[in-house]
Amino acid sequence: MARKRRKVESGGNGQAWLTTYGDMVTLLLTFFVFLFAFSTIDVQKFEKLLLSFQGALGVMPGGKSVEEETTNPFGGQTASDAGTSTRQTQDIRHVSERVVALVRREQMEGQVSVTVDQRGIVISLSEQVLFETGAVDLRPEGQRLIHKMGLLLAEVPNALSVEGHTDGLPLRGGPYRDNWGLSAMRAAGVASFLISAGVEAGRLQAVGFGPARPLVPNDTAEHRRLNRRVDLVVLSQYPRR
Repeated sequence: MARKRRKVESGGNGQAWLTTYGDMVTLLLTFFVFLFAFSTIDVQKFEKLLLSFQGALGVMPGGKSVEEETTNPFGGQTASDAGTSTRQTQDIRHVSERVVALVRREQMEGQVSVTVDQRGIVISLSEQVLFETGAVDLRPEGQRLIHKMGLLLAEVPNALSVEGHTDGLPLRGGPYRDNWGLSAMRAAGVASFLISAGVEAGRLQAVGFGPARPLVPNDTAEHRRLNRRVDLVVLSQYPRR
């Protein structure tokens, strides 16, 4: 009798094990099916993510890359083709040579400097040739020089930036509260004379930088003299029409 009971108990344990095993296999299969389903969704999302990054970091169909577009300081447009770029370079070189020739004819080498940088031609006019100390009205000598500069610059299509600069000493007296106001009014006065010489107003901007952009440190009287100036910048870009 004892043996029979052991066989029944043994048979019962074996069936329970098979049932548990079957349940476990079913659960594992269900688990892997869910994993597969979720992995498929993730792949689709990942593909969409890649496409969105491709549009953000690359070039969209019919668009332009960042390297293909730049802007000038006041709304100008940059030529993208090599032919126009070459013509701009030639124009800048030609204008620079003509300005240098004008400065030499007027014997202004000590008062006017001409340099070329990444923006274009920078014509630096000393305060001494343009204004009395602390004043904004052009001296007769400065009027003649600006008029001749205007006649020359009226013949080129480039945009022009007139930029006033001062030294670092605080402004004493006068109608202007600080060097920023003084430099801005001087730049505006020079721009007005350029317009009277034939330069189109749409090509011009006038801005005062005060003491913010010195050529040299304001540590000596000579250095402060160099920093008091008005720059005529013939920009390498053409103005927006």
